[in-house]
Amino acid sequence: MPHRALYASFDRVPSPKGAATHIERFAGALFGAFGGGLLHVLGGGDLAAHEVEGAIEVVRHPGREPNFLDRAESFGRSLARVLDDAGETLELCHFRDPWSGVPILSRPRKYRTVYEINGLPSIELPGTYPLLSPRTLDKIRQQERFCWEHADALVVPSRTIAGNLVRLGADQRRIVVIPNGADPVVGRPPRPVEAPASYFVYFGALQPWQGLDVLLQAFARLADLDTKLVVCSSSHPRQEKGPRRLARRLGLEDRVVWKQALGRSELGGWVAHAMASVAPLVECARNLDQGCCPLKILEAMALGTPVVASDIPAVREILGEGTGRLVHPGRPAELARALRLVLEFPDAARDMATRGRVHLEQTLTWATSVQQLLSLYGSLAENHLCGIRPSSPTSPKALHGPPDRLVAIPETGRPPTGLHAHQDPEGEPHTRRMDSLPAPSGSRGS
Repeated sequence: MPHRALYASFDRVPSPKGAATHIERFAGALFGAFGGGLLHVLGGGDLAAHEVEGAIEVVRHPGREPNFLDRAESFGRSLARVLDDAGETLELCHFRDPWSGVPILSRPRKYRTVYEINGLPSIELPGTYPLLSPRTLDKIRQQERFCWEHADALVVPSRTIAGNLVRLGADQRRIVVIPNGADPVVGRPPRPVEAPASYFVYFGALQPWQGLDVLLQAFARLADLDTKLVVCSSSHPRQEKGPRRLARRLGLEDRVVWKQALGRSELGGWVAHAMASVAPLVECARNLDQGCCPLKILEAMALGTPVVASDIPAVREILGEGTGRLVHPGRPAELARALRLVLEFPDAARDMATRGRVHLEQTLTWATSVQQLLSLYGSLAENHLCGIRPSSPTSPKALHGPPDRLVAIPETGRPPTGLHAHQDPEGEPHTRRMDSLPAPSGSRGS
């Protein structure tokens, strides 16, 4: 079926990751503006390879390849075939990663393009895969640069990543900062039956840059207090092995409650009734140079839960004056003191949470972000496209799945090009060098 708009992302949709929630919102805005469209994403598992709901078509590449490189290359080939069929009617293509961007930008075209840069693989991957060769990383950078040099507009979630892109050579005039958002929760979700009387909560993925190890070390310093730590993980259970080992070494077996793959409403209850939600992001290139806009912070604010988070530039963009407690990253003793203050002064913590919710309602809702995105689409359409329809964002069921899926967690990693990752007998990934990346080619188009 012909489409005017395409949204492409090398991410699984729906999934427990925050990328899926972000895609749902932004693709919904795109398809609402253009009266429908085509969503091209990763699939697998029990997700349908092809779905049509009204004027919206969803194509999911199965991604059965056992390593990232093969999966990325086959995803690009699949998208190229889609473009062969749909390219004549497309007016705007919005993509989230170089694996999608290279096939979109490497062909003669009449459509406008938006490159949404939530993360750069060349910055993120070395933290997870330190054996990546310089040559492989350089080829990934070439693909990233090709995309930001040839896209008509660049969308980023924070001023931090915008500044980094400018330092890398991107055209500042084409960068638009549109932060993530959250919807203020009406009413308070019910308290989980098994919830401790007093607890702090960490929710999200367990990559090293999230800083869960720092939080565990800080919590070990609160042994004199009758409180617990609840860890709600969106990662694969094998990624809990390291944090669980650390918790045992710190003597926290009976003080840490581990939850995995919670449904939306259940996770909301755990976060809403916590003494505070903790985002202990560490100092690393992924968080400092690249920047981020952590959904976990926004979603805690939307629930009226006090936030304790690392004092890094991208977090300061989210938290206004007095709306959260900031601590120096990577300092367990300082983090422990901040948590202790939350327990000792609960009224002050509640006041802080109230200010945080008001701040979010005024500046950081999904409605605000979507309106900014629609304004960008309108500016691109002004002198080039036939015009966008002034309709409301559309969010088809195929994008977000059943209502009881996990609440959004920030997506932090992009499947890499130039990296083979296999599973060892313990289920942990390891890597080997791959220096055979294809170099991007193409022009800006007409």
